[in-house]
Amino acid sequence: MNNDNTPHDLPDSAIGSLYNAEDAALLLIDHQPQMIFGARSSTDPQSLVNNVTALAKSARLFGLPTVLTSIAAESFGGDLIPEITRALPDIDVIDRSHINAWQDGAFRAAVEATGRRRLLIAGLWTEVCLTFPALSAIESGYEVFAVIDASAGSSTAAHDAAIIRMTQKGVVPVSTASVLSELQRDWARTETYGPVNDIIRDHMGAWGQGVNYVTSGFTRK
Repeated sequence: MNNDNTPHDLPDSAIGSLYNAEDAALLLIDHQPQMIFGARSSTDPQSLVNNVTALAKSARLFGLPTVLTSIAAESFGGDLIPEITRALPDIDVIDRSHINAWQDGAFRAAVEATGRRRLLIAGLWTEVCLTFPALSAIESGYEVFAVIDASAGSSTAAHDAAIIRMTQKGVVPVSTASVLSELQRDWARTETYGPVNDIIRDHMGAWGQGVNYVTSGFTRK
């Protein structure tokens, strides 16, 4: 007879409202120089690059299927920023002409090929290249999480209005830090603990400085 009344830990799969590395995919849309030049919302360009790089590294670490796309790279936007392609060197970038990536057959096929129904999406600009495919994916039956601080709008007003528009249709706004935490879930997971802290240290600002402080030999007296 088992007399152990200690509550048991729940597996990730028991928390249905949270995504995990087994049911989510990452879509990074149009993080190109031309779009960054025009980004004028509350996320400054360096933080934007840091956040999207952290997302790309997190996807690689946790094995998330990832789709990368650019728009008119040769004639207008420039190549996807190298911070992303260095983090994900084995993923081909889908270049397209459609403003709404969801209308591009190759992009949509790549999303479908992931086999995942939960999509983490970041894009430039928020009001166009994030909002349009996010709404289209919702319409197609996907669950969509928009990574707001790895996206930016042409103005703060445009960025904020886009978030309102998306949330009214069921898109869930999240942050880069929440994505990383939601994938890790448990600091006792030693196989990803060190690499996650490396991402935090390199890209997450004040949180990263906290990691540096603790690992530099500080001990509580």
